[in-house]
Amino acid sequence: MKAKITLSTIAEHLGVSTATVSLALRDSSLVAKATREKIKASAAELGYIYDRRAASLRTSRSGIIGVLMHDITNPFYAEILLAIEDELEASRRIFLLCNHRDNLKTQTNFIDTLLQFGADGVIVSPALGTTAQDLEKIEHNGLPVILIARSIEGASVPTFRGNDKQGIQIATQHLIDLGHKEIAFIGGLRDTITGRERSDGYLTALNQAGIKPDPALQMGSQSTRLDGYESVRALFASGKNPTGIVCFNDLIALGVMSGLRSIGKEPGVDVSVTGYDNISEAEIFSPALTTIWNAQQEIGKAAARAMVETLQGGGAGVKSIYFEPKFVERNSTSQI
Repeated sequence: MKAKITLSTIAEHLGVSTATVSLALRDSSLVAKATREKIKASAAELGYIYDRRAASLRTSRSGIIGVLMHDITNPFYAEILLAIEDELEASRRIFLLCNHRDNLKTQTNFIDTLLQFGADGVIVSPALGTTAQDLEKIEHNGLPVILIARSIEGASVPTFRGNDKQGIQIATQHLIDLGHKEIAFIGGLRDTITGRERSDGYLTALNQAGIKPDPALQMGSQSTRLDGYESVRALFASGKNPTGIVCFNDLIALGVMSGLRSIGKEPGVDVSVTGYDNISEAEIFSPALTTIWNAQQEIGKAAARAMVETLQGGGAGVKSIYFEPKFVERNSTSQI
């Protein structure tokens, strides 16, 4: 069995000190750029693998961050995750991912595992039923918590998400401005803060316009394309004929547009549809989806940077950010 390649192996190979090799592999500016590149190339050639366990013993840090999402199949969360990955990689940190699917037990088990393996922190879009006390217990066990996409009432941890009530209010007002009065709201679970705030935004816009909300036009559901497809078919089958539909997110909206076509109605012509999130598919779908930009890349970047700052001792300066939504008009809405 060949001897393990260590920092000393690289140092001996190049005729430099072990300290210089260590600094170079951490991209320290104390080592000249040309020397850093030479050391990195030699490390790759020799097959050096970073010993995270040894580094953990030296620094009391594992370099591991837990990231928990409730639906990584949703492009909104995938885009957040990519931004987190880029930011953590820049500081030589990695993440372990859990897709808890709103199962509180799955979330709890994963966080217990992170604690057992000495993870440094956790970035989480919390599962249904998560309480402020749950977050306090995690932090009391030495694991800093950052929330994304969802907030928890009474929690004092940094939170990064969009202003959901304002965003849906903008989308609903857009349909009102186009002359629509029979406006449905499809998708979202009202037992999540996101679901409640987006529902509130829809109702606020209607009330301010003097339009009496119709409970039969409000359909809560999970947030997938299939849910949108099935919900809109059920809505029209019930005898309701809205001319505009505000959707909880873009996936619901894409499903709604497919569902409309299945019953002989053309989205953007017969029925106007708005989404939420501005995922990449929204722009290339036909018709291109009018939607609300929900700052997913910025949420991921800000959350990861906040975690790194916290771990470097600057957690007291980390503040929550509620990103302002931006309206993106395309072809799925039209004047009535």
